[in-house]
Amino acid sequence: MKIRNLLSTRFRYVYNNWCLYIIIANVIVFMLTSFNSRLVSYLAMNPVNVSHHHMYWQFVTYMFVHGSLSHLFFNMLGLYFFGVAVEQSVGSKEFLLFYLVCGTLAGIFSYLVYVNTGYFRVFLLGASGALFAVLLAYAVIFPDSTVFLFGIIPMSAPALILGYTALEIVYQLTGYNAGVAHLTHLGGFAFAYLYFVVRFKVNPAERLFGKRR
Repeated sequence: MKIRNLLSTRFRYVYNNWCLYIIIANVIVFMLTSFNSRLVSYLAMNPVNVSHHHMYWQFVTYMFVHGSLSHLFFNMLGLYFFGVAVEQSVGSKEFLLFYLVCGTLAGIFSYLVYVNTGYFRVFLLGASGALFAVLLAYAVIFPDSTVFLFGIIPMSAPALILGYTALEIVYQLTGYNAGVAHLTHLGGFAFAYLYFVVRFKVNPAERLFGKRR
């Protein structure tokens, strides 16, 4: 009972713009790895480094490392557009916890998949797992909002989530767009879903696809 209460105890609402700080942290890490590429092997998640060298911090640090400027730009752009709204809704402390927990669990999930399928040389990097969690949170909190895909195509937030989920599953099964961590993206969705169930006592499916007034 105490554990259940602890999991569902909410923070006092404060707004400190942690989303911006996370973006700044990503930019700083990108600059550091650009000047010293060896840092990537210490910060990105690699199954061998975790299993044999006990670099467990990589479950967290991988989400702050990016492979290119475009990779960084589009992840941070998405985080800005959707993360700020989520943070303003739930508060900065809750947002930071949500972001780090979902991103970390997505990394651990990916690690387990890599180890059990023999992908030991892969380096997982990027904020996409945590970003996909933020996307789901946005859709759950603002199910009636309209999102412009590519800045042009209007669609509802739940439709965006459903579409992304379908695409990630297809890409994973077909091997299309190889080199992208589709399972990490799906893990971000899945752990965000569980976070809402456990932490907020909210069924995301009802919010996304149920009847609303």
